[in-house]
Amino acid sequence: MRGMLLAGLTLALTGGAAQAASTAVRQEAWTVAGLNEPAELIVDRWGIPHIYARNTRDAFFLQGYNAARDRLWQIDLWRKRGLGRLSASFGPAYVDQDRAARLFLYRGDMAAEWAAYAPDARTAVEAFASGINAYVAEVRAGTKPLPVEFGLTASQPEDWSAQDVLRIRSHALVSNATQELARARTLCAGGAKAEKLRRRLEPTHEVIIPEGLDPCDVPADVLKDYLLGTATVSFDPMKTAKLAAAPLDIAETVDRITAEGSNNWVIAGSRTATGRPILANDPHRAVGAPSLRYIAHIEAPGLSIIGSGEPAAPGVSFGHNGRAAFGLTIFAIDQEDLYAYQTDGDRYRYKDGWEPMTVLRETIEVKGQAPREVELRFTRHGPVLHADAAKKRAFALRTVWNQPGMSGYFASSWLWGAKSWSDFEKASQGWGAPSLNLIYADTDGTTGWAASGVAPVRANWDGLLPVPGDGRYEWAGFQPAGVLPSVKNPKTGFFATANEMNLPADYPNEQYKIAFEYGDRSRIDRITEVLAATPKATLAGSMALQNDNVSVNSRRLTAMLVGLSSPEPRVQQAIDLMRAWNNSMSADSAPAAIAEVWAVKHLAPSLIQTLAPEAATAMGIPTQNAILSTLEEMAPADRAAIMLKSLPPALDELSRRMGPDMSTWRWGRLHHARFEPAVAVLADPQTAEQMSVGPLQTGGSGSTPHAAGYRFSDFRLSAGATVRVVLDVGAWDNSMAINAPGQSADPASPHYRDLFPLWAAGSYVPLRYTRPAVEADAETIIRLTPKR
Repeated sequence: MRGMLLAGLTLALTGGAAQAASTAVRQEAWTVAGLNEPAELIVDRWGIPHIYARNTRDAFFLQGYNAARDRLWQIDLWRKRGLGRLSASFGPAYVDQDRAARLFLYRGDMAAEWAAYAPDARTAVEAFASGINAYVAEVRAGTKPLPVEFGLTASQPEDWSAQDVLRIRSHALVSNATQELARARTLCAGGAKAEKLRRRLEPTHEVIIPEGLDPCDVPADVLKDYLLGTATVSFDPMKTAKLAAAPLDIAETVDRITAEGSNNWVIAGSRTATGRPILANDPHRAVGAPSLRYIAHIEAPGLSIIGSGEPAAPGVSFGHNGRAAFGLTIFAIDQEDLYAYQTDGDRYRYKDGWEPMTVLRETIEVKGQAPREVELRFTRHGPVLHADAAKKRAFALRTVWNQPGMSGYFASSWLWGAKSWSDFEKASQGWGAPSLNLIYADTDGTTGWAASGVAPVRANWDGLLPVPGDGRYEWAGFQPAGVLPSVKNPKTGFFATANEMNLPADYPNEQYKIAFEYGDRSRIDRITEVLAATPKATLAGSMALQNDNVSVNSRRLTAMLVGLSSPEPRVQQAIDLMRAWNNSMSADSAPAAIAEVWAVKHLAPSLIQTLAPEAATAMGIPTQNAILSTLEEMAPADRAAIMLKSLPPALDELSRRMGPDMSTWRWGRLHHARFEPAVAVLADPQTAEQMSVGPLQTGGSGSTPHAAGYRFSDFRLSAGATVRVVLDVGAWDNSMAINAPGQSADPASPHYRDLFPLWAAGSYVPLRYTRPAVEADAETIIRLTPKR
């Protein structure tokens, strides 16, 4: 293992931005097979690549080539997981996961698939895949290094086809199959009262059990293949030689998905100090090493984009094109339905007869063993996830993944060339999956928002529970353009989203049934509060807001402490600390630690055991909004009894973890960021430590703008914003960004972990756009010429 190359980069935190010591620019010359014309790749001192090509084909070719240079192991694993090819590289422990993944591949008409994206999208994808393959060929030839992870797994990178990029759907965040199962189990165990305690619907809506469905007939493991097919890759099976176990904890899965939200906002020039719009975006996903996303800049005649996206796809998902900026968060369109069938072998009841399932037989290559033959079954609605021959029933999933144009985030190809609000509207109306809040700002000063994504038409049900697959509950196409709301140049001068229910007050949701399940309002209420109180916004202010630790949910909790008292001194001390608290989940706060551990790990379970003990196991982890709303609605005496009963066990846990002296408790002593790549379990201890990043104490929580979800077992950060961008629209070189732990996936690179301490401190690095600014921050300039 090569040593960590951490020397040579001096960092200082100045004014919220990181400054680097000036060093000589490295000059390199490479010849690349498959490149058509000479080009340049400038890597700046933060590891951000800036690609300059003479044509768009070469630009996307070099984006793929560079993605392989920086992230080969990551993107190769992404492809193998998505296509169901893990067993070919890692052995028989992955056959079940491979089979499950293949259930969710796009199997439709590729001509229709290509036609769903921008006109030049196919050229971009084909060139991108060719660029990856060109780099892989150099690795095989020994002229470029093989990443260490391939050595740990005794595997090799594979070649890509352009279709691979689009056919893989299972990385996109669509909903709501997991919620349908959780709701069915809760209703079976505890009825409507328990379901209201688990989750509140928005807009207000009464759940109606579909005719023909008994919620108690939905098996607890019905989503086994769904969860396995969408899971990340664990390397414990390679170490233990045991078959991969499917993740069956639906409550844990629902909580993980809920934590993966985002923030974004756009501020009109009338409300900024410069008179130019500001666009800010910080998507929240699973955190780890390497980062899920990658920042890149691409220039060619007719093409100019810079921003962030997933490294296994061309272009960027959010960023700007020199004329317009665009950002995204999840908007909760219900794009999935679980169907239940009466079966007779491989037939299922449909209307007045029986329909045969489609059975596909595929071969799974297995490293070191003979190939395995597997069967994949599909109904007219989608892949069969669960079948019980003895009970003559089966369950299948209908999902927008099966439709053309649903490759995750790739509809952003329409945004790369957007120059006006009308271009943005066209991009929004052509968006597929995942469903998003798209925001926009351009150099003319136009700003706005559009809810975007494919929305199924459900004429006779609400999509909140599984339904019989016998023909009574069918999608009647998709909602037409204009049904989803949008706002151009908002009257308030800003528009923000944070996964909350943001349908207009008069929106006819009972008619359209777009969705009823959104994130709680804690983050958006705080963001709106700050933006509304800032008449002249700045980039620094938006950076601070992305790292803001104030929890509106904690305000709601501490408001209920009025009049609460205890004869037990330590309990009263804790109450007093929380009453005097500013509700900031800062790392150095003692009341933050008390309130969070109490509310999430003790108060919520105590409330469930009091009000719905029969459903405690089924409902799992309720949303914070449901818990707080239930407490707020209770009689004061009943609420006080639950709060005083649950607070002492929370203090006991805190004492075990941090000692008995409450004055020494700090949220950051519990809440920390440490990123470990999954493959590190196969490495020796020294190498595994070199591959890991952290720990560092961190503030925030799941309810703060500085979103920082964590594992309950040890408070390690599990979800949040590793990428943050704040764009100065029109003065693009002033824009700022961060990507933790770093841009590179190579543990030996200085850019593997260099951004981690900056990220943890709420600092940023420049996102340079113009050529002179890029060259001024250059670390390496690589001149690339075609290999003849």
